[in-house]
Amino acid sequence: MLRLPILVAAGGINSAGRTSNRRAFRRMVIDALDAGAAAETRAALAALMGTEDAEQQDAGTLVRGIENSRFDPAAVPWARRIVADTAVDAEMPPTQMTEGLPQAWSPRPGSGKRTAISLEAGSELLVPGTREFEVSAAGLLPTGFDPGTLYPSRNHPRGLQMTVFAASDLLADLGIDWSIVEERVPADGISVYVSSSMGQLDEDGTGGMLRGRAMGKRVTSKQCPLGFAEMPGDFINAYILQSPGNTGPALGACATFLYNLRLAVQDIRSGRARVAIVGAAEAPVVAEVMQGYAAMGALASDKALRALDGLAEDARPDLRRACRPFAENCGFTMAESAQLVVLFDDALALELGAPVLGSVPDVFVSADGPKKSISGPGVGNFVTFAKAAALLRDMLDGPCFANRGMVQAHGTSTPQNRVTESEIMSRVAGAMGVHNWTVGAIKSFIGHSLGAAAGDQLSAVLGIWDTGIMPGITTIDALASDVATERLSYPLKTGSADKPAYALVNSKGFGGNNATAAVLGPDATHNLLARHHGDSAVSAWQHSHDRVQQSRADIEAQRLTSEWAPQYRFDDGVMANADVQLNGEEIVLGDRRIGLHSDLPDGWKP
Repeated sequence: MLRLPILVAAGGINSAGRTSNRRAFRRMVIDALDAGAAAETRAALAALMGTEDAEQQDAGTLVRGIENSRFDPAAVPWARRIVADTAVDAEMPPTQMTEGLPQAWSPRPGSGKRTAISLEAGSELLVPGTREFEVSAAGLLPTGFDPGTLYPSRNHPRGLQMTVFAASDLLADLGIDWSIVEERVPADGISVYVSSSMGQLDEDGTGGMLRGRAMGKRVTSKQCPLGFAEMPGDFINAYILQSPGNTGPALGACATFLYNLRLAVQDIRSGRARVAIVGAAEAPVVAEVMQGYAAMGALASDKALRALDGLAEDARPDLRRACRPFAENCGFTMAESAQLVVLFDDALALELGAPVLGSVPDVFVSADGPKKSISGPGVGNFVTFAKAAALLRDMLDGPCFANRGMVQAHGTSTPQNRVTESEIMSRVAGAMGVHNWTVGAIKSFIGHSLGAAAGDQLSAVLGIWDTGIMPGITTIDALASDVATERLSYPLKTGSADKPAYALVNSKGFGGNNATAAVLGPDATHNLLARHHGDSAVSAWQHSHDRVQQSRADIEAQRLTSEWAPQYRFDDGVMANADVQLNGEEIVLGDRRIGLHSDLPDGWKP
């Protein structure tokens, strides 16, 4: 066994649609698809959005104006503090008079069953109001798609609803029944590393818990536990896979997906796991969250976009072009996304005939070290990017590495990012002898989903390998003058391109959280598998793989032509302590066994 982590499936949902079968990627490049592929993409969007109208599909996907289903940018809640000049009388239901009454209140019987109060002059009041938000653009899930309606969501925060959909989308993309995987792999040979960078901050999660009492609302028993940042992985373990395997995802701001990917790669390379599910889910299109980023000047405001385009103060900016990586820009565009991938070790992938979408030899993570601003970029990304590039240089022959690579850049659309990231890419290319790296920046299509962003980027890489189409940075007309270009090419138009042999997926996160993944393409991965395992093993894989591909096609046909619900198993197969069988050799949990023998290094033994 090489213990090479093989990418065998990808699933999820973002503003371009669902990830499986590269449907979201195809939405981004739909104008470059042939007629048949474009029609299938339209059918997939229709199944999500409930409309077959192409204009409505286009208008309701990718970066666009924030829809009222999330919040109304023209009327964002904003309470005002006022001081009453005179005494104030009011009535309210008795249920609001049970506890925590202000000292200045004087309750008395009111009309009917209501209670009356009197407030003295000088009392401070909090009066609900609204204001116009300075940001109108976001990368929203496709219009008409509500993941919470597809299963008994029970007031789950939006990020967890998206996780449930993404996990089922992932299993559909795999095309292998999960019970078959469980038969081949011990219970502790499966890892799940899925999280969010900020937790669930909407009304049903931490956001509702924190503002509930202040807004005169009840705090529920679900808001606190469901708001934890690791809850997406917990949901997958408990309600989808029912897995007692390895867990403990990481947080790394905008690099969270790659932090989790590194944990998975380490597990497979060490033999700790044979299967790993990796990902992140983020639903940050919440007024309060976006106000926090806007206060830092991190988001592209309507005013700044108008200034870039020379528009009048009362003109509506082109929200489709709000995200402009590596051009004259003014901030990033918030987005929601849940992205998951499955990794198998190479032996299991061959045994089960799993799709070989690519492989991930390693992921590198580094801090910035000394910083002036905790939110500003630093030097740590030089370390991660150079290490990832050096690994691929050492794995591939010289001409292949020098000429057949690409970068899926972090590409946020901030002035600092365009300067720092482009310099890193250019200088590392020079140091490594790279002649040319094609640079992609898919946030221009779908926005910045914070912790899930690198999952969006990796999904796009898989789409490029699948279709041979390179998405251009189509929201910009030209690169900014301060963007480094030596040994780099930034395609501004979408079109056919030679499939790269490898990709570097890059992330730069607030706080100095840097990560870069080295990813081998399917051709390079197949060559490596053939060299190590031999042609007969690859031929056997192909025979099994044909059956898996047929299964994937059948699942896809069902999803395009009939109703499809995500897998969600609540209160199903729950075990108590009495159900656990235990001896000195193993633990038995139902039909799953976990061995208790330790693999100690020689120096650790007595």
